[in-house]
Amino acid sequence: MDFETILTDEQIDKYTEQGYWVGKTITDYLDDAAARTPEKTAFVDARGQVSYRDLKQNVDRCALGLLELGVQPGDVVSFQLPNWIEWIVLHYAASRIGAISNPLIPIYRAREVGFMVGLAKSKVIVVPSEFRNFDYPAMIDTLRTQWPSVEHVLVVDGKPGQGTGTWEDFVATPWEERRDPSELAALRPDPNDVTLLIFTSGTTGEPKGVMHTHNTAIAANNPLPVRLGITENSVIHMASTLAHLTGFLYGARLPVQSGATAVLQDVWDPARFVELVEQHGITYTSAATPFLHDLLVAPNLDKHDVSSLQRFCCMGAPIPRAIVREARDKLPGMIVLGGWGQSEDALVTLGIPGDPEEKIIDTDGYPWPGMRIRVVDTDGNELPSGNEGRLQVTGPFLFVGYAERLDMTRDCFNGEWFDTGDLAKIDADGYLSIAGRTKDVIIRGGENIPVAYVENVLYENPKLDIVAVVAAPDPRLQERACACVVLKPDAEEFTFSDMKEFLAAKGVAKQYWPERLVVLSEFPRTASGKIQKFQLREMVKGAS
Repeated sequence: MDFETILTDEQIDKYTEQGYWVGKTITDYLDDAAARTPEKTAFVDARGQVSYRDLKQNVDRCALGLLELGVQPGDVVSFQLPNWIEWIVLHYAASRIGAISNPLIPIYRAREVGFMVGLAKSKVIVVPSEFRNFDYPAMIDTLRTQWPSVEHVLVVDGKPGQGTGTWEDFVATPWEERRDPSELAALRPDPNDVTLLIFTSGTTGEPKGVMHTHNTAIAANNPLPVRLGITENSVIHMASTLAHLTGFLYGARLPVQSGATAVLQDVWDPARFVELVEQHGITYTSAATPFLHDLLVAPNLDKHDVSSLQRFCCMGAPIPRAIVREARDKLPGMIVLGGWGQSEDALVTLGIPGDPEEKIIDTDGYPWPGMRIRVVDTDGNELPSGNEGRLQVTGPFLFVGYAERLDMTRDCFNGEWFDTGDLAKIDADGYLSIAGRTKDVIIRGGENIPVAYVENVLYENPKLDIVAVVAAPDPRLQERACACVVLKPDAEEFTFSDMKEFLAAKGVAKQYWPERLVVLSEFPRTASGKIQKFQLREMVKGAS
């Protein structure tokens, strides 16, 4: 499939000349690491591990297999897999032949997956037989009729009759005996081709498919080793799903770009993380702030040697002062840094090791090389430092469009500047502080909950007349979603259990379900009739 993008020749020339776009693909880095350190462990997961030599061999075989299945450059391969090595193999194989990777978060259910794979027009989808007690093949079976483009379903740990084939049979097939491996070199994609289609929470009722090229994704990682001291001797940990851009960049790709070793967790367990740090000598991890909180209160923290852990980068939520100080007391050899970014622009800012405490706590970091930030007023005029306004960014990490939504994409830009939907201010030293959001999104422990999307689903319930989902404060997760509703006149009752059963029946991911329900007789409104969500937020805050 040929997705239209907003990428221009001028951008290509500009960022290439400036040295940010280096014209490499992720498999170029894999080939280099496999040639340089073939026996070195590349990835470790809960099920096993793989060396760089074997990873390259598995990727090449998988790439030939995808070609045999009819996947061509530009086609989309979707996969809803946990943080397993199979995820890595499939993504790198798709990249090898110029196909587009569409990773799907494992918590997504029928409603999200149905929309995403349908918009992507995927040719192949790969799912696990079971993960966290959920039957993925059964879900896929209910959706197949909606997807005329899907030609093959592969199931990891598959059983006879699930999908059209098992992953194990697929990767065991000697495709190199049926196809000439030299095809792979000939199919090396242009680094300015789209390589990633990753969905982000929608603020207009549907998720948006963010497109990145090989160059934008590579560029987003290239400054990390210098800023964070990452080398080929680093051991990089990732527990956030690889289908988030954080996991994708720093769990699936940064280790290979650095020639390092990655340790993946498919289910977050702080006690297990402590064990993994000691076992593998983990030096770096990045995750949402609640993960740091969990590490510091892990019951076995003082029973294991975690002195190797040097960096903990918190993404997606502020770092409370008490947590920063507790981390310094309990893990004095570990530096905590905060950062900010989005699926559209990767990691835009991050703290610098050695920053004073107030910069770590009160800001979201300093811009990466090449990325520029500014705040503007409602008319688009740039504001001086210290003033709050709409945050806009530009630079070599920016995405190249929302798939099949080019008009929506252009509406988000002011010339070269992308309007992030966040309110922020920039201090005199150039450090960013996120102040709020102009878009209606709740951030629960670093995970975006798309408010309009959840509201639209709840509006389908025949008992509900008016719906508003707002944030309620939470000491660990910063925010939880609370559904405020007004019942229709003929509805006698709508309970929290009713809401959960309804959302489950609609196939909404459990992560998006509101965790509180407030039934009101009416909503506070402006004189023009607009719902005053700020008053609802104050109401649920006072009742928490």
